Amino acid sequence: MQDRPLALTHFFDRSEQLFGAKEIVTNSPSGLQRTTYGSWAERTRRLGGVLDTLGISADGRVGTFAWNTARHLELYFAAPCSGRVLHTLNLRLFPEQLTYIANHAADEVIFVDRSVSGLLWPLLPTLETVRHIVVMDDGAGAEISAAPAGIEVHDYEELLAAASPVEFHVADENQAASMCYTSGTTGNPKGVVYSHRSTWLHTMGVLTADSLGASERDRIMPVVPMFHANAWGLAHAAVACGADLIMPGPDLSAPTLARLIESEKVTVAAGVPTIWMGVLPELEGRDTSHIRVIPCGGSAVPKSLSEGYRAVTGKPIMQAWGMTETSPVASACHIKSTLDHLSEEEKADLRTSIGLVALGVDFRIVDGAGETVPWDGESSGELQVAGPWIAREYYNDDRSSESFTEDGWLRTGDVAVVDAEGYIRLVDRTKDVVKSGGEWISSVALENEIMGMEQVAEAAVVGVKHEKWGERPIACVVVKPEASLTAEEVLAYLEGRVSKWWLPDDVVFIDEVPKTSVGKFSKKDLRARFEDHLL
Repeated sequence: MQDRPLALTHFFDRSEQLFGAKEIVTNSPSGLQRTTYGSWAERTRRLGGVLDTLGISADGRVGTFAWNTARHLELYFAAPCSGRVLHTLNLRLFPEQLTYIANHAADEVIFVDRSVSGLLWPLLPTLETVRHIVVMDDGAGAEISAAPAGIEVHDYEELLAAASPVEFHVADENQAASMCYTSGTTGNPKGVVYSHRSTWLHTMGVLTADSLGASERDRIMPVVPMFHANAWGLAHAAVACGADLIMPGPDLSAPTLARLIESEKVTVAAGVPTIWMGVLPELEGRDTSHIRVIPCGGSAVPKSLSEGYRAVTGKPIMQAWGMTETSPVASACHIKSTLDHLSEEEKADLRTSIGLVALGVDFRIVDGAGETVPWDGESSGELQVAGPWIAREYYNDDRSSESFTEDGWLRTGDVAVVDAEGYIRLVDRTKDVVKSGGEWISSVALENEIMGMEQVAEAAVVGVKHEKWGERPIACVVVKPEASLTAEEVLAYLEGRVSKWWLPDDVVFIDEVPKTSVGKFSKKDLRARFEDHLL
C-alpha cells in the first residue's frame, strides 16, 4: 500500500477541485455575506502567502480571536496547510487567561475580528511573542488604535489583495496542525495540540453515519464556536465532504439562529444545551422540515429539551460527547436498529445518555479500586478513553500526570455507567457529584428532572457544606418569565422521581445560572455563592 500522509491539504484540495460552487454563508453585522468554496480556496492560498510575507516561522503559531465566519475558515486551513499551527483563542476567557495562553503557545500573530478588538487591545502590552495583529473588519466594533512598540497592525483585506497564492504541502502527518486550550475552570488553561493525522482521522469519524454523518448534501450551521474544540470538527468535516456552511457570526441570539435555520434550510445545527433552550420557542411555526440532525454537547441534554425539539421539528436532539482532549467527538447517541421496538418514552430515556463510543475510540469505566465496572447500567466509575484522536499529554505542562493514566488512557473526570447494550450515561463530573454521608448523589439526574417542569427555564444542583452529612444538594432554579413556582412545588414534583434521600435540602431561585466561557453551567461559582447556605 502507498504511504501517503494524512494531512489537511487533502481536504482543502478536494473541496477546491470538486465543490467550488458550494456555498459558505456568513451572518455579519452588515448582513448575510455569501461566497463559494472556489473563491474561499483562492483567498486561503493568498492567506498562505500573507503568512510568508509577515515572516511567520515555518511552524509558527497563528492565533485567531474571531467568530464563526468564512474568514476564520480561511485561517483554519491556511495556517496548517502552510505548515504553521492554528491557535484559536477563546473570546470568553478572562484577560489574564488569554495572556497566559497566547504567551504559553508563543503566538507570533493574532488575527482579530474588529467587533472584538476592544477585548484584545488592552492585552497587547502583556503579549511577549506577538509581532503582528491583523484586523478583519467585520463591520462593527471600535476604530483601531495604535499598538505598543514592536507590534505591527495590518488590515486583513489589504494584506490579502497584495499577496500571491501559494501551493500547500505537508509531508509529515504527525506535524502539529492546530491547538486549543481547555476552558481553565481551575488553574491556568491546558493546551492540547492536534496533529494533521489526528485531525484527519477525527474528521473521518465525524463523517460516519453513526456519528454526525456529515455529507455533501448538508447545509451545516456550527453554532458551537470555532474557538471551542475546533467547532466539534464540523468546519473540517464540511470542507472535507463539500457541505455548505452557514456561519452565524457574532449574533447568537435565539431569534437570529431560528431565522437562519429556516431561511438557509439548515440540515445540521450544532450547539450546547443553553443555546437550544433559547432557540426552541423561536422555532414554533417555522418551516424546519429540512433539519436532519441537531447535535448537542458540552453538558447533559435534559429529556424535556430533546423531546421539545421532537415535538416542534420532528427531530429530537442528538446528544454527543467529547472534550478538548478528544478532538472532541468521542461518542454519539443513535438508537440501534435492534432497539427499534422500544417505546417512544424508552427511546427518549435512552437519548439522555451520551450513546455509543465512536468508531476509533476505546473506553473503560474504572471504579475507585482501579477495577473496570460491569456493564449493568448501575455500577459507576470514572470514564476513561483512548484512541488516535485522543490527547496523550498536555502541551508543555507538568499537569499531564493528573489527567492521564500510567497505561496511556485519558482520565475524563466524568462519572459514568454503561448498560448491557454499550450505552454510556454520565452520572456527573467527579468535581460536581454531591458526596452525602459517604454516598453519591447525581447533580445531573436532579437537574434533568427539575428542568422537566414546565415553569423552569434553567436548573443547577450543587453540593454545599452540611454539618452532619458532609455535603447536601441544593437546587438553584431559574423560573421562566410570567411563570411562578415555589420551593415546595419543586420538591413535591421530585418525590417519586428520585430517591427520597436525594431530595435537595433547599431550593433557591436565581435570575440566571452563571455560565463558563464555553456555555456550560458554572457550578464553581454557585458553590462559592452558597458555600455556607445550609450551615
